[in-house]
Amino acid sequence: MEHRKIGFFSIAGAATVIALTAQQSTTEAPAGFTTPTLGQAIGSTGQLTVTAGTQSISNGIAEPPGDTFALDQAQFERRHDPSNGLGPVFNATSCVECHNNGVTGAASQFTEQRVGHLDGNGNFVNPTVTINEGANTITGRAIVNDRSICPQAQEHIPTTETVRTLRAVLNTLGDGFVEAVPDQTFLSIAANQPGLSGGMIQGEAIEVPIFESPGQNGVGKFGWKAQDPTILSFSADAYLNEMGVTNRLKPKDVTSVCKVTSDPEDTPDALGLADIDHFAQFIRGTLAPPRDTVLAATPNAIAGQSLFNSVGCITCHVANLTTAPPGTVINGGTYTVPAALGNKIIHPYGDFLLHNVGTGDGIVQAGPPDTANKLRTAPLWGLHIKSRFMHDNASMTLNDAIQRHAGEAAGVVASFNNLTAGQQQQLITFLQSL
Repeated sequence: MEHRKIGFFSIAGAATVIALTAQQSTTEAPAGFTTPTLGQAIGSTGQLTVTAGTQSISNGIAEPPGDTFALDQAQFERRHDPSNGLGPVFNATSCVECHNNGVTGAASQFTEQRVGHLDGNGNFVNPTVTINEGANTITGRAIVNDRSICPQAQEHIPTTETVRTLRAVLNTLGDGFVEAVPDQTFLSIAANQPGLSGGMIQGEAIEVPIFESPGQNGVGKFGWKAQDPTILSFSADAYLNEMGVTNRLKPKDVTSVCKVTSDPEDTPDALGLADIDHFAQFIRGTLAPPRDTVLAATPNAIAGQSLFNSVGCITCHVANLTTAPPGTVINGGTYTVPAALGNKIIHPYGDFLLHNVGTGDGIVQAGPPDTANKLRTAPLWGLHIKSRFMHDNASMTLNDAIQRHAGEAAGVVASFNNLTAGQQQQLITFLQSL
């Protein structure tokens, strides 16, 4: 995959972009958990319908002709089987099967497997997975799916693949606002971090292909390796790799064993929208994850926020980002920032850059070789509805997650450990309010 490391660009252009954005009238992005799971049914014609009583509320994004936010969410929740494209290998039968915790679109406890090995020169190599009693292989990707539509297609991790990791499901709520933040903003953050951290912290932005705009690239923002630059690219990538459903941007299955459908399996509906279009529209229409406002107003949480800033967590877990003005054309010319997403201030507590904080998984996915032990900063918004933390969901407490930080974050962890026990608890209380 084509990529370009762009984490060390001059910030002069970024300053211009930020200054122009500041001249526009900005408002806080709406926040809330407003996507309760829908009631839905498949009618006699095979069309998905949404039953009455849905309480889901969008951020006000304009819908394509004939479309509704409820229909977008219903497609996100629709379960698949082999007759409509599931598999042959997959992890889930619907998007909501993984992205659901209290509301549709939130992060959950699910993880996926990523593996590979190193060649003689120490370079990461994707695995070759044998299936169907050795008659077929799956190659060209690090993911190994947990499930299959038939025994012959079931994948197993070869013993040769010594680089192994689990990847936690990511939150998608509010990602429409993240997509609308100018790429130059992320470059500016990366360029400023060394000066804010005595040279310890340097986020890396990678430029990756925009699938819906061939030949065009953008800053990767979505996925643990920042492998996708846009929500539509992310949707297409996940539809194939997590559910095995081919689509116009990812048109070929990884194997044909037990396959009963023709590629691409995701075709336009009566509105002219494919499933990946509905997925993208749903994600873009969600509100930002809200804080626990009661806890956030307590003296301990307020003191904890000050400590969060002073020890240096804020360098990577950036509190405030501003989206581009409405009408700005992004994503290689394929998408225009709508009024609902433009000139909005968001508080993701993340920089969406790749960092080596000592927990890298060894996988090279979309970036250059130096990204093997780097992961995208986990945005902390919505943290109060998570029970497991870090990229592998292996940390059961926030203190454990903090102590796992090393590498670029070693100085920050040392500062945290120098706090009194009471101050440490105040900082954790602040995190629990996010």
